[in-house]
Amino acid sequence: MKMKCKTVISEEQIKQKVSELGKIISNDYAGKNLVLAGVLKGAFVFMSDLTRAITIPHTIDFMAVSSYGAGTSSSGIVRIMKDFDSPITSKHILLVEDIIDSGLTLKYLMNILKSRAPASLAVCALLDKPAQHPNEKLADYIGFTIPDHFVVGYGLDYNQLYRNLPYIGYIDNTGK
Repeated sequence: MKMKCKTVISEEQIKQKVSELGKIISNDYAGKNLVLAGVLKGAFVFMSDLTRAITIPHTIDFMAVSSYGAGTSSSGIVRIMKDFDSPITSKHILLVEDIIDSGLTLKYLMNILKSRAPASLAVCALLDKPAQHPNEKLADYIGFTIPDHFVVGYGLDYNQLYRNLPYIGYIDNTGK
C-alpha cells in the first residue's frame, strides 16, 4: 500500500514562524552566552533554519536521545545516545526540540541539564501537542500548537522516513 502525506503546516508557514522565533530569541538573549542545544535527530532541520534566523552570536551543540524506537508513541524509556561536546555550566542553554508530545523525554532532559548548572535553561519547540500534557507549559518558545496526531516532515520521521519533506504533514494510509 502506497502512503500519502497530507500537509498540516506548509513550508511557507514554517519559514515565517522560524523567522519570527529567531527575532524573538535574538532579542531575549542579546548580550548573553547563548548555546542552541539541539535534540537529534528530529530537531536538526528546525535548528539549522533557526540558527540562521538568530542574529546574535551563539554556539550550537547536540544531544541525541531515544524514546520511540520504530513506533509512533514513546516507549517511556529515555536513553542518551550522544551527549553535548562541551560543558554547559554558566551558559544560557536553549534546548531546541522538534515536537513535544507527552513531555516525558523533555522533562527527563531538563532534569539532567539543570543538574549541570547552566546560567539559564529554556526550551524552543517547533511543535507542541498540549493534549498530551494538559495544564503543563513545557516550552518557552513554541512554533505551532497542533492536535494530537502523528506528524512527519521537516525533520520528523516515521521509522526514519519522511524527514526530508519541506512541510509538516500526516500520513494518510486510507488510500484516498
